[in-house]
Amino acid sequence: MTRLSRSTLASLPPAIARPGHDPQAIRTGIVHFGPGAFHRAHQAHYIDRLLDRDPRWGIAAVSLRSGGTTDALKAQVGLYTLAVIDREPSMRIVAAHSDAVGPGEGARLRKLLADPGVRIATSTVTEKGYCLAGDGSLDFAHPDIVHDLKRPAEPASVIGWIVAGLADRRAAGTAPFAMLCCDNMTGNGAKLRAACAAFARTLDPGLADWIEAEAAFPDSMVDSITPASDATFLAQIQDALGVEDKAAVQRESFAQWVLQRFEMADAPDLAAAGVTLTGDVRGYEQAKLRILNGAHSTLAYVGLARGHETVFEAMSDSELAGFVTRLVHQDIAASLKPVEGLDVVAYADAVLDRFRNPAIRHLLSQIAWDGSQKLPYRLLDTTREALDAGRGVERLAVPTAAWIAFIRGKAQAGEKITDPLADTLAAAASAADPVAAMLAIEPVFGPQLAADARFGAAVREAFGHFATANIGPLLAR
Repeated sequence: MTRLSRSTLASLPPAIARPGHDPQAIRTGIVHFGPGAFHRAHQAHYIDRLLDRDPRWGIAAVSLRSGGTTDALKAQVGLYTLAVIDREPSMRIVAAHSDAVGPGEGARLRKLLADPGVRIATSTVTEKGYCLAGDGSLDFAHPDIVHDLKRPAEPASVIGWIVAGLADRRAAGTAPFAMLCCDNMTGNGAKLRAACAAFARTLDPGLADWIEAEAAFPDSMVDSITPASDATFLAQIQDALGVEDKAAVQRESFAQWVLQRFEMADAPDLAAAGVTLTGDVRGYEQAKLRILNGAHSTLAYVGLARGHETVFEAMSDSELAGFVTRLVHQDIAASLKPVEGLDVVAYADAVLDRFRNPAIRHLLSQIAWDGSQKLPYRLLDTTREALDAGRGVERLAVPTAAWIAFIRGKAQAGEKITDPLADTLAAAASAADPVAAMLAIEPVFGPQLAADARFGAAVREAFGHFATANIGPLLAR
């Protein structure tokens, strides 16, 4: 089967959107670590639109561990299909990648990072890819960091490569590249800066000082659901294109990239490509955490109790959808402080609309995992603030009660509880008074909520409805 390439672009069906620029004319201005599906479906799509107006910002895709994706990009000269799956699906050929560097090509990567034409480096390597300890600082005991400190000219870690690239530029008198972390970690830019500076300081304190003073590490937030590109999906792409595409990706229509403003001479016009530039990334993160993730957890625990399997099914339940809508707008959104450039009401509506996408199969059981780690940030902080402000918490208590009922059901059935506190939760949920026992788990609720009579009463009353399978009255709130 013929592969997607520049020579096959003209023969693609008319419904397949083409790049708005000449793929051969772009130059490399960005080095990206971790060219997985999310990067290709999200960040690369923004850059692809930027390249329609400014050819300086082609992406060199770098994979340090596996060559599968970079090999596919090389074979297809950087081209691949982005399928948007929603009520009105669409496909577009993305031509944002000007180069690809796989494992074992360290010399090429070193040359790219030193190139003055490369002004930005980006990364999507998941949180664990940064070799951080539990407190967010660099883990000097991590095997990759131990290796890189012994052999800094041959790095194994992303941290080692960033520092090596910046060291080369400092030695050559070249301005540092801006380093944009695109993984979902709170304060991701600040954490990456601190990790790189800590690594550099063990090698050359002057380099560490230069990195801290000269290199930009802006915080960012990214969001878009990107299902895996499995064999069935790739076969569908081949049928639609008439050629093979082994790098194709899919995502929902919603995509968000929020980036802290940073100084760069002759910088790319990222805002024109759809990136939100702000001085308050943390405000956007909090809105996402409380609105999107808080609603997700509510749908998961209440939806499972209603017999639903996916987010779409739960949102097709009119009573549950109405409850979650009121919870989001009247309780959660009301707790958020104003954020520059963010219309909270419009964002909340967009989140709820995303949940109604029939093409996305997001399992409630998966969202329900690790509730002890998620609920404090997704819902309990909002609850605590509502209590402090004297607002009612009757709706906010429902997902907490649903979680307690969910854990109790798992414990009574002898089923696995996927949670770091699984044993503690199972024991508490099996107690004679499961509400009191669960609320007493301090790592989850803390002393304030555990002792708050209003919250305790609201959770206990709601739990009674789940225990008797009489959930309907709760959803009318």
